[in-house]
Amino acid sequence: MQLNLKKPIVFFDLETTGVDIIHDRIVEISLIKVLPNGEEIEKTRRVNPEMHIPEEATAVHHITDEDVAGEPTFRQLARSLANEMTGCDIAGFNSNRFDIPMLDQEFQRAGVKFDFSKARFIDVQTIFHKKEQRTLVAAYRFYCGKELDGAHSANADTRATYEVLKAQLDRYDDLPNDMEELSKYARNSRNVDFMGRIILDDNDREIINFGKYKGRPVDEVFKKDSGYYDWIMKGDFAQNTKDCFTRIKLRMK
Repeated sequence: MQLNLKKPIVFFDLETTGVDIIHDRIVEISLIKVLPNGEEIEKTRRVNPEMHIPEEATAVHHITDEDVAGEPTFRQLARSLANEMTGCDIAGFNSNRFDIPMLDQEFQRAGVKFDFSKARFIDVQTIFHKKEQRTLVAAYRFYCGKELDGAHSANADTRATYEVLKAQLDRYDDLPNDMEELSKYARNSRNVDFMGRIILDDNDREIINFGKYKGRPVDEVFKKDSGYYDWIMKGDFAQNTKDCFTRIKLRMK
């Protein structure tokens, strides 16, 4: 089934030096931009992470320090990548939990302000887990009837994710072929920030989702503990998380 698109959607996947959003870096990014008329624009680019790629990461994606030594840094690619994704919805596999927070952190480090709030997120893994409880390789086999050659290369994973979503729409009559409704279905939780440090409760109030104040409204904690905001700003949190706390702080004024 072809996607029912009102604006372009970008499927993307990252290969990285590790899974730490704060400290690890991107070594490869692949995207498939699908236009409302069905046209596809596919790009893959390796990235110099400006740090050593750990051997355990290389064992997964097979990218070494030598492979990226002559490649541009993310800072050099950030502006063109942001332009490519502007005005698009965004899809991936486990993207809400990992790829989007990682990409946002890299944009922040590069000094490029990309407004993710204007995009709808379609996490194909969430749909898969709600329906079948498997992995991407199994999802590709289950939905598409094919083996995923080249798994853990950004391009192979991106193409597989795109094909899986189309096959999911073919298989499930109750799955909406509309990016607004699909984004709602693919959402695991009501995160305020990408990492889920702040979530919304049933009354749309921002709630802290970690640490000693877990379950408490952010504004109440700010009123009670005058040093909490400064602790967040100095802490080892993603910039997106800090920005969300800052917006709440400024709104209270």
